[in-house]
Amino acid sequence: MKWNKFRLKTTTTAEDIVSSILSDLGIEGVEIEDKVPLTQKEKEQMFVDILPETIPDDGMAFINFYLEEGEDKDAVLAKVLEELAGMREFVDLGPCTIEESQTEDVDWVNNWKQYFHQFYVDDILIIPSWEQVKPEDEGKMIIHIDPGTAFGTGMHETTQLCIRQIKKYVTDTTRILDVGCGSGILGMLALKFGAAYAVGTDLDPCAIDATHENMKENGVPKEQYEVMIGNIIDDKAIQDQVGYACYDIVAANILADVLVMLTPVIVSQLKPGGIYITSGIIDDKEEVVKQAVADAGLELLDVTYQGEWVCVTARKSE
Repeated sequence: MKWNKFRLKTTTTAEDIVSSILSDLGIEGVEIEDKVPLTQKEKEQMFVDILPETIPDDGMAFINFYLEEGEDKDAVLAKVLEELAGMREFVDLGPCTIEESQTEDVDWVNNWKQYFHQFYVDDILIIPSWEQVKPEDEGKMIIHIDPGTAFGTGMHETTQLCIRQIKKYVTDTTRILDVGCGSGILGMLALKFGAAYAVGTDLDPCAIDATHENMKENGVPKEQYEVMIGNIIDDKAIQDQVGYACYDIVAANILADVLVMLTPVIVSQLKPGGIYITSGIIDDKEEVVKQAVADAGLELLDVTYQGEWVCVTARKSE
């Protein structure tokens, strides 16, 4: 199915008002494009090493909205322009020019699934929830995973590096904390390797549902894990909720610059002798993370590599 796409040019000060007008006319699901700088909170929730250079805010915004191909677009547009004209005496709406184009009906949330198929991490078969286990794979360790909109399929090199280190150090009494848990894959695998309990934290609210769904899909009872939303680096309430000196393993597959901030904090969550597994580290940031580990008083145990990615493993002193 094709949709008619309309791109309305307005001002940043009026974008909420224009969006409200469109909503009142029954037009739902608008997209807003502007050059307004990100807030500090928004930056903290972005999982990127370096933010792209942005163009200075020029006060202009574009609002995209869509009409079904068979809908009377002329009548709808006439009504939109009429409402905008009535609002002009109260607020600067800008030019309010409208460009038209056509777009295909694409399910962007699920479209990526065509590129994600079952694969192995060493002897572990990771399979998306929409695929079936092949007869020849029966009896192997199988993990069903559906990240939804949270990060963590197990396919990325950094996740695989963490998986191998968790498997190396986990025991049947292990309590593991996964910082930036995403889909919950690291905590879930730790439990499958025999760990006693797993806790996950993340900034993304999508991680809650993704973790619960993936744990359920893999037969992990709710009594064995919990997941919470918040920034453990600077949120005392989250630190208290997670607990202190009670984890045998802390895993953090995040970015190097975040690990530098996290490491001196997370020492308090580790038991004496606890293992700290970090990845998400591009190779040219290896020394930065190793220095953060040393500055926090942790003993460097192991550095492993896959492609251009690095995993740094350390231990808290007894």
